[in-house]
Amino acid sequence: MKKIGFLSFGHWNPSPQSGTRSASDALLQSIELAVAAEELGADGAYFRVHHFARQLGSPFPLLAAAGARTSRIELGTAVIDMRYENPLYMAEDAGAADLIADGRLQLGISRGSPEQVIDGFRYFGYNPPDGMTDADMARKHAEVFLQVIEGKGFAEPNPSPMFPNPPGLLRPEPYSEGLRERIWWGAATTATAEWAASRAMNLQSSTLVFDESGKPFHIQQAEQIRAYKAAWQAAGHKRAPRVSVSRSIFALVNDMDRMYFGGDASQDHFGYIEPEKRAVFGRSYAAEPDVLVEQLRGDEGIAEADTLLLTVPNQLGVAYNAHVIEQILKHVAPALGWR
Repeated sequence: MKKIGFLSFGHWNPSPQSGTRSASDALLQSIELAVAAEELGADGAYFRVHHFARQLGSPFPLLAAAGARTSRIELGTAVIDMRYENPLYMAEDAGAADLIADGRLQLGISRGSPEQVIDGFRYFGYNPPDGMTDADMARKHAEVFLQVIEGKGFAEPNPSPMFPNPPGLLRPEPYSEGLRERIWWGAATTATAEWAASRAMNLQSSTLVFDESGKPFHIQQAEQIRAYKAAWQAAGHKRAPRVSVSRSIFALVNDMDRMYFGGDASQDHFGYIEPEKRAVFGRSYAAEPDVLVEQLRGDEGIAEADTLLLTVPNQLGVAYNAHVIEQILKHVAPALGWR
């Protein structure tokens, strides 16, 4: 059995060919797709976060709104770039959104991906101190955030406050119990996957990993996941970890599917997303359901994960994306034992 959700980048474009022409469209349609996915029986609605881009950039209002409109589905991010985040303010936003959703948030955080602007985090007021890289700064922000959401007081109360304080040291409010166990780290390397395990974070793995062996994408991803699980066990954490992977999977069941994705079946490819960082990009899957089932049986990365996030072409509209999700739930997941 696997949890199956969708992952939306929330692209919007004012082109007449786009079904998502404004930021308002992207946000409102994201909420509607979360509602539709829950009605279809999907398990998760996840959103990518990019700054300085025509995409979803501020996740917590979206998560809170989706939480108010749904009752069962998990609501998450994949991922929030921690280079840009104030950990304490983020703890307040996350606590509020999680309470609205009744404890359904699954927050993916990470160092982030290549940006739309040069060192965009500097415009947000964050500069790595001397001797620290931007990746180091992201991990530092993440560790502060993890500590804060544990719920322990640390701030000295004012002896003459505007409102009465509870006894002892204070913490950011609102606090949502259990959120700490629902934080995920988006890792692209074995080392960062193992680091996430040492900090008791769940693992998110995307449709690319940094190339460490030249092997096919799904094999390298599976090896990273196995290393993560071994590091988790070695750390002695008491709960079981969760692992998600993302895939572009399209079941071709009608002429519209074939028009959009009939020629999209692909192979892995290697390239550079940052200077001197060679990555392997995973293939997409697009075929009739019975063919998809056989193709997906051999994907070792999916086999190692408990959660599968289906990347959706959000600019094709809510109805079509709900159709994409439904076909996987109806025709593919049962045949593979995921349902």
